[in-house]
Amino acid sequence: MKPKLDSRRAALRRVGWLAVSATPLPALCAVGGLPSAGHADSSPEWERIAQSLFPGRRIESGRGIVQVIAPLRAAYGASVPVKVVSGLAQTPALFVKRVHLVVDKNPSPLAISLDLGSAIGQADFETRLRVDEYSHVRVVSELSNGELHTDSRYVKTSGGCSAPPNRDALHLIGKTVFKLPAGATMNAPTPVDITVIHPNDTGFELNNVTVMYIPPHFVRTIKVSFAEQKIFDADLDFSVSENPTLRFNFVPQRAGELRAEVTDSKDGQFVGTLAVA
Repeated sequence: MKPKLDSRRAALRRVGWLAVSATPLPALCAVGGLPSAGHADSSPEWERIAQSLFPGRRIESGRGIVQVIAPLRAAYGASVPVKVVSGLAQTPALFVKRVHLVVDKNPSPLAISLDLGSAIGQADFETRLRVDEYSHVRVVSELSNGELHTDSRYVKTSGGCSAPPNRDALHLIGKTVFKLPAGATMNAPTPVDITVIHPNDTGFELNNVTVMYIPPHFVRTIKVSFAEQKIFDADLDFSVSENPTLRFNFVPQRAGELRAEVTDSKDGQFVGTLAVA
């Protein structure tokens, strides 16, 4: 991971911890003491995050360009399904270059940033995120002309970063698996699932035996290509759920190999491949 990105994430973590203390208590609470907000509302955390990630740049409301879909109430804060839908076709004249997912109130709010390549078929993505407390989940879509478009959903759940971890598959850490749910369709956007078996430990989880915090250990990057053409490079943090999974599209124009190169926060390196005929 580049030092610049590490320093940016460190700054965002500080933002996450400081934002609540900087907000008057009545502004955080609804009747009955529970937090509440509208889906399109801003937040003190988001104002700080946006300035850190996109200093001096205007961010437009994304309806028509990008939409984020997430449940209003999620049953389990450690695995909240989130879908990004792009309203923009990927053409040489104008296309989505990057996609960022942010959880305002998480200790590490920038969950994932995707840098898209030419092999992406449509800039739609699905994944599962940790949501630590009632918070907005936001997407920012960065276009090739420099425009930024955002959309958000307010999600009511908690405990996502401290939920008891699953320790049953530690011997499989790094196993990276591709699936084609509907098979491959030549010259057309084809959905793909990629899963990396990994605990994605946050550093906020307690070991039930030792009653000590489990050190952070999570997937840092996933680089996906097809036939040696970049589909996307993803930077992740522990705000992505354990066993990070992404559903995305690519356009196969010939037979080739889907390939994922994965690194984690302990410098583990893993590779997954799938032949596409």
